[in-house]
Amino acid sequence: MIDRVDRDTVRSAIALASRAPSVHNSQPWRWRVGPGVVTLHADRERWLPVADADGRDLALSCGAALHHLRVALAAAGVVATVRRLPRPGDPDHVATVALRAGSPAETDLALAGAIGTRRTDRRPFGTWDVPRGFVDELVDRAAGQGAVLRPVRDERRRLEVLHAIAEAAAVQEATAGYRTETRLWTGSGAAVDGVPAANLLRDPAAGPRAARHFGTGTLDAGPGLPAADADGAMLLVLGTASDDPLSRLRAGEATSAVLLHATVLGLATCPLSQPLEVGSTRAVLQSRVLDGTLSPQLVLRVGWAPAGPPPPPTPRRPVDETITA
Repeated sequence: MIDRVDRDTVRSAIALASRAPSVHNSQPWRWRVGPGVVTLHADRERWLPVADADGRDLALSCGAALHHLRVALAAAGVVATVRRLPRPGDPDHVATVALRAGSPAETDLALAGAIGTRRTDRRPFGTWDVPRGFVDELVDRAAGQGAVLRPVRDERRRLEVLHAIAEAAAVQEATAGYRTETRLWTGSGAAVDGVPAANLLRDPAAGPRAARHFGTGTLDAGPGLPAADADGAMLLVLGTASDDPLSRLRAGEATSAVLLHATVLGLATCPLSQPLEVGSTRAVLQSRVLDGTLSPQLVLRVGWAPAGPPPPPTPRRPVDETITA
């Protein structure tokens, strides 16, 4: 029925799903649309093999796109039934989504609206505290997708996260091909993918200590902000009970759920994957920040954006280039 009557609705939902965050805005996914079904596939041609040697970022990016699709479909009154990793012999077949007619709810519409306004904000955040009730809501949203969001509340653990990020950056800078790969995906004026200069800080030294170093852009840090080492963002670590492919996929779905709800709450956000891309620093997060209880999947910066306009939306590929029949 969806295919016959509402195929345009499905295409529009995929267009919204393609607004999902992805490592370096690589958008490493492909969609196939059939009668009453959509399938999601990882696109290995958009994999970053140096920064993301184990494919964790690829899996999280696809998980975020899957959750965005679910949100967009729900807002359009389409019920989605998801089978994750349905073919063990094909790990790049991420999910099969069966579709049937339903009714949207106000919460669905609010989350779908957040897809268009969410940004990865690399500026330092203000020093106002994020209300505990807001944090609890974000934790609940992660739990609803099968992941655990652990706020970093004490200074010792915060410093462990910051040190892990700095160590990961040093390891990657010394890795052959890393700088070339990063330049290919960032700082350009490309129209359809990557992180353009407009989304990178004009003065990288003014950025938060937690930020990945991409080079010089054209984005101003904002007026009246604290020094970079006094970034007021709250750090939260997203983890899962295990580190298998399904856990990574669910962590991507949880990332989407948390980022969209944070946007609804008026918070600014920035995912930080760098300390998870290096084995030694991932182990530090697991043992010294999560006390060995979870497998870390991602770090999130959450807080209050500085005054002034938000960063512009990053570019996206034309939706028809991501869909095959």
